[in-house]
Amino acid sequence: MVVLRRQIGDVLRDARQRQRRTLREVSSAARVSLGYLSEVERGQKEASSELLGSICDALDVPMSLVLREVSDRIAIAERLVIPDTIPFELTESLDGSVDAGWARARAELATIG
Repeated sequence: MVVLRRQIGDVLRDARQRQRRTLREVSSAARVSLGYLSEVERGQKEASSELLGSICDALDVPMSLVLREVSDRIAIAERLVIPDTIPFELTESLDGSVDAGWARARAELATIG
């Protein structure tokens, strides 16, 4: 079973390590205790949306990209193939002027194997 908090923690830790930053640096910038950030990264604590936003800001990574990476990892664990596009319904709700050729419906999700 995929645990969301573990996937979020893995993505946050990967982002921090790619930047070659320490837990101390990020926890200070995010204004969260070092111990709590460590627990979030290890998937032991569930980050609130506010805390996740603070950590993403500290890492200078958009929350949408973190959540996209988490979603992709969960999809792989669930053995799904997901089109690399933004759903038409979402883009239409944002500005109403999206070329349907770029958007795909969620019905295109398919299982692997």
